[in-house]
Amino acid sequence: MTFSRPVEDEVDRLVAAWKQERPDLDVTPLEVLSRVSRLSRHLERERRAAFASHDIESWEFDVLTALRRAGEPYELSPGALLRATLVTSGTMTNRIDRLAAAGLVTRRPDPEDRRGVLVRLTPAGMHRVDAAFADLLRRERELLAGLEQHEQQALAALLRTLLVPFDTSDAAAH
Repeated sequence: MTFSRPVEDEVDRLVAAWKQERPDLDVTPLEVLSRVSRLSRHLERERRAAFASHDIESWEFDVLTALRRAGEPYELSPGALLRATLVTSGTMTNRIDRLAAAGLVTRRPDPEDRRGVLVRLTPAGMHRVDAAFADLLRRERELLAGLEQHEQQALAALLRTLLVPFDTSDAAAH
């Protein structure tokens, strides 16, 4: 598979400058990782815009989507939410409090653990997260519009290869 390079991007200019200034260093990692970093910033901007248009923040989206992905009855324990969002217990408690105050989640006693609670997505929370998710996917499709479907699949496979070691070590740490 060959890719044409119709235009020079900022990373090409950055790499060329480093090759000029530091010919003793192999700067080829910049060609991939600087692009991933720059793309990440663009994606984060689009994510924030999608969420803002639905009056939620990124952290709210993370918690609400974890509940939505859980399936009926759209509830999880705070511990499961911690694992899904990789935040501390105190942070999760604060987030659940704020989401409950906004009417997006409710708490109920866990019938299998008298000391535990379950956090459930409310109909308002489901409506909000579904709308934000649809908007996010539309924006992400626009970001990927310059790639054919097979190119998107190839890129996804390559990025998966890079991410698996990180995901594996994160899972082992928890």
